[in-house]
Amino acid sequence: MSDSLDNRDSIEAQHERAQVALTILRLGLGCLFIWVFFENFGKGLYSPSGYAGLINNYVEKGHAPQLLKSIMMFMANHATIAGPMQGLTEITFGVLLLIGFLTRPVALGAFLFLSTLWIAELGTSWIWELLIPMLVALALAIGSAGRKWGVDQLLARRYPRSFLW
Repeated sequence: MSDSLDNRDSIEAQHERAQVALTILRLGLGCLFIWVFFENFGKGLYSPSGYAGLINNYVEKGHAPQLLKSIMMFMANHATIAGPMQGLTEITFGVLLLIGFLTRPVALGAFLFLSTLWIAELGTSWIWELLIPMLVALALAIGSAGRKWGVDQLLARRYPRSFLW
């Protein structure tokens, strides 16, 4: 009986350590999004000209599929809306990940966002630059990373069966 109790404690301890690890990744990815927002804002990349210039660079020098390049050209042609929209997306992902609110859907959105950006940047930057944050975002979406040191922890107590946290 003692072995059974020790084994259960060990499994619970392993689960706790895994939750702490996911939380550290969540906080790191949230900080990354916030940092990138302020860096891009400082460079003027959310302004119409800055955003269009960046996207046009990806289209001209990148190796993304033509369909994605067509979408990027549409976004560049509508940079007055698309630039600030990207900035809002990045800062929102960062803040929500940092506070651990709606972590699973936000992490899934971040994974899709980073995946698209990774494909768009093919041939223009180091391949691992976005690949690791993409994988972290996917792990956060799978692992319920907001249930430790986050708002989702409080929500999970009240609504434990929700897939959102």
